[in-house]
Amino acid sequence: MIAAPILETERLRLRAHCRADFPAMKALWQHPATIRFISGAGQDDQAVWFRLLRYGGMWPLLGFGFWVFEDKATGAYLGEGGLLDAARGIAALEQMPEAGWALIPEAYGKGLATEAMRAVLAWADARLDAARTGCIIDPGNAPSRRVAEKLGYGDVERVDYRGETVVVMARERQRG
Repeated sequence: MIAAPILETERLRLRAHCRADFPAMKALWQHPATIRFISGAGQDDQAVWFRLLRYGGMWPLLGFGFWVFEDKATGAYLGEGGLLDAARGIAALEQMPEAGWALIPEAYGKGLATEAMRAVLAWADARLDAARTGCIIDPGNAPSRRVAEKLGYGDVERVDYRGETVVVMARERQRG
């Protein structure tokens, strides 16, 4: 059984989720700024609880998953992200891990999502047998699009997903 490894960057520690993260996760996933471009509707406590359980289950089932993004200096929860298989039914995303990230509003605009996801993708490039990773971005979510582009993602296509247009992006594995 594989568990989420601890990754460190200059400012962040990326670690596995734990039960104690539930209050911070509720604050994240019930905040209008978080959900604006992701689902449009806040998640109730049960939905966030199931999200926490899903994160724990991805690692042993898939060999990859999501991490908590934690401030290295203070231990504060700043958000989360990583790789998943969401089984969205989007052909362009099949057979590749999908990247995703979300930060608390207080962490916006500081380059933290890019910093964290660079560590995630470096880990994935070294350990996963995937030629590409993908992500989906709401066309109106300019900050996440900038993060994706900095990480090396490029547009593949626009598709309808659950009644909304999303941009599917992909990034080739970096070998080094």
